[in-house]
Amino acid sequence: MQSISRMLPVAAAIALLAGSTFAQEAAIRLGHAGPLSGGEAHLGRDTANGAILAVEDLNARGIAIGGRKARFVLLNEDDAADPRQGTAVAQKLADARVNGVIGHMDSGTTIPASRIYHDAGIPQISPSATNPKYTRQGYKTAFVMVANDAHLGGTLGRYAVETMKARNIAVIDDRTAYGQGLASEFVKAARAALPGVQITQQYTTDKATDFQAILTAIKGKKPDIVFFGGSDNVGGPMLRQMKQLGIDARFMGGDGICTTELPRLAGDGLLDNQMVCAANGGITGDREKDMARFIERYRKRFSMDVLAYAPFAYDAVMTMAAAMQKADSAEPAKYLPELASIRHEGVTGPIAFDARGDIKDGMVTLFTFRGGRKERIAVVK
Repeated sequence: MQSISRMLPVAAAIALLAGSTFAQEAAIRLGHAGPLSGGEAHLGRDTANGAILAVEDLNARGIAIGGRKARFVLLNEDDAADPRQGTAVAQKLADARVNGVIGHMDSGTTIPASRIYHDAGIPQISPSATNPKYTRQGYKTAFVMVANDAHLGGTLGRYAVETMKARNIAVIDDRTAYGQGLASEFVKAARAALPGVQITQQYTTDKATDFQAILTAIKGKKPDIVFFGGSDNVGGPMLRQMKQLGIDARFMGGDGICTTELPRLAGDGLLDNQMVCAANGGITGDREKDMARFIERYRKRFSMDVLAYAPFAYDAVMTMAAAMQKADSAEPAKYLPELASIRHEGVTGPIAFDARGDIKDGMVTLFTFRGGRKERIAVVK
């Protein structure tokens, strides 16, 4: 038997080797913020899942940054789609000195949180915030993966009067930064395309469940189209009540209601071809195969379908990681310039940002629903 004195150096060498291996691994912490509770929790979980899948893929690849193996860690925080909670979450992530942030989901939380990330020098990529105010604050840390409300709402406004031949439109928004911004851009584009179009506006909240009063007022106007600026958790019940009141009108909205959950939330209130909605992103040709593979992988990993923003959250993580690789550093100040000039091929298409941090060449896809399934109408640049 070996003496203890002879075994100690061997044990010390093993411990030293283990410590050396650990030292070669660098933990890179990314924050994700979105609504994981409340009426939009299903959409927040969708973005969180997209980010989780990206982190798992990065760790499986074993990429190196700064001469060390990178181990990505995701810190998930719930902002409950509430601006006040959103800023508290942002401060928490800033205090934790995360290397980057994916989020927030809603414009109403993203905009106030962006100042905190900017002051801390932390790069932030929102997978879904569309209000133009977010990237017009002059913050060099703010980026977004999708086209803004001017593009999204503008596309829908023109489509309503030029293609759907609407002449009498009722507009409802939920008074959030997202819903109000989208509705405003829709109205602006519709009036520009057809100066004589009749538009009636009503307002609700992002937590409302009873729309009898505003829908009754709308019914008297006999609109061709009801446009809603808000999310599916409100839009679905609104469609149910429209049917109950006998409102015979088409229904339109943006990416907030253009989700695979809408048929469940609307029930028998969603009729075939009644709905036209616009979702951010637009892929055709061979890229559709890449997206189909992503959707299948997502379904197997989380036992649920992609609802809306998961692919953009996935690409946001991958884009941030690509910038870190180019800079060979996960330090925000060092990789931020690479992020601003990045060219990355994602599952949602080519990713590059303009001087404001907006996605370049943002695409919009128009959809309808038939038999409870979302079907593409057209891709618009």
